[in-house]
Amino acid sequence: MNHLCAPDPLCSRVPHAREHEHGFLHSVETGAAVDGPGMRFVYFLNGCMFRCLYCHNPDTWKIGGGRAITLDEAVAEIAPYARFLKRAGGVTVSGGEPMIQAGFVGALFRELKVRFRLHTALDTQGFLHAAVDDDWFDPVDLVMLDIKQIDPAKHKALTGRDVLPSLDCARRLARLGKPMWIRYVLVPGHTDDPKDVAALADFLKDEIGPWVERVEILPLHHLGAFKWKELGLPYALDGVPTPSPEIIAETRAIFAARGILAI
Repeated sequence: MNHLCAPDPLCSRVPHAREHEHGFLHSVETGAAVDGPGMRFVYFLNGCMFRCLYCHNPDTWKIGGGRAITLDEAVAEIAPYARFLKRAGGVTVSGGEPMIQAGFVGALFRELKVRFRLHTALDTQGFLHAAVDDDWFDPVDLVMLDIKQIDPAKHKALTGRDVLPSLDCARRLARLGKPMWIRYVLVPGHTDDPKDVAALADFLKDEIGPWVERVEILPLHHLGAFKWKELGLPYALDGVPTPSPEIIAETRAIFAARGILAI
């Protein structure tokens, strides 16, 4: 089944199959412990259509920025670690937003499966999921889906984009039987309202069900604030406190009350 992209000018920037041989890489991390199960090799790709107020990597936003890399070069970078990763973890493709480079990412996942049989994870906010066919997800073992805020108005104020594509992506992944880790950044004054958290928890419980393996509560931090200044961008969350341990615990409890593991 072919899923057509919702009307949005950015959808025309999603690479098609003929562009699968080349991508734009921001960086790699060879021993990540927080980007999927076990130890991960992480490709961070360039390009993102969101403008999240708390983004700690605004230097990844530019579409087509970063280091140009071929598919063979990307696979070669992981080859020295493949035997270890097969036992200890796997590979995660993150960003930016990796689905901006859907042709390249899909080909990369398939190569990693064919050559090394590694566990694969996709870290995405799902906004561009409708631009790819169902079988694009075949070599993806886990989707780490970032749902920024379930309230439509608050989501748009926080990210500059609509929330519905991300929610539709979660529904689609459940239909495809793809395990998900939901990532939720806890930002005081933006995403910590218990009513919003409860609405998200209800959505996951009622519509996504057992395909959600866990929810990762990610407290706001300001480690990337210096990048905004270096890029000459105003950092809107300057002075916003990190969430207290009590707020973090209360947020986790809302998910737990619905039978959803929140860490």
